[in-house]
Amino acid sequence: MNKQAEKFWNNYWVGQGQAKPEKVEAFQFGAEADWLADLVVEGKKTATCSAHVLYEVENEPLPQVGQYNIVLDAKEEPVAIIRVTEVSIMPMNEVPVEFALAEGEGDYEFWWSAHEKFFTNELEAHGLEYSESMPLVCERFETIHTK
Repeated sequence: MNKQAEKFWNNYWVGQGQAKPEKVEAFQFGAEADWLADLVVEGKKTATCSAHVLYEVENEPLPQVGQYNIVLDAKEEPVAIIRVTEVSIMPMNEVPVEFALAEGEGDYEFWWSAHEKFFTNELEAHGLEYSESMPLVCERFETIHTK
């Protein structure tokens, strides 16, 4: 986590009346970090998904309900703090339309084509192939603070 994100995180918890969680991660959403960060700030994006296999490849733990994250823009500046409210794993071709729409990026057809392109590129970088039935880690979150 960079110093700006750390300061953003620490400043939020001053005067909150509860203990600051010890663990937080900072990250950018997808290939269009500014647009997606704006959707979070505007309250239009309340869900996200990622390829399950990449957690295994990168030896990363799966997200957990209650986990806090700092959303960064393309310049790696913090714009929001979110808290995970739900995590489920399902094949991409079984993601409900309602979940895809909660990602805030447009209609279901746009969601499908954008994610197919994104996952194809991400998986190719690791020598893996995209599949419509590949498991996705689907997260819902609430935005608790914005810049």
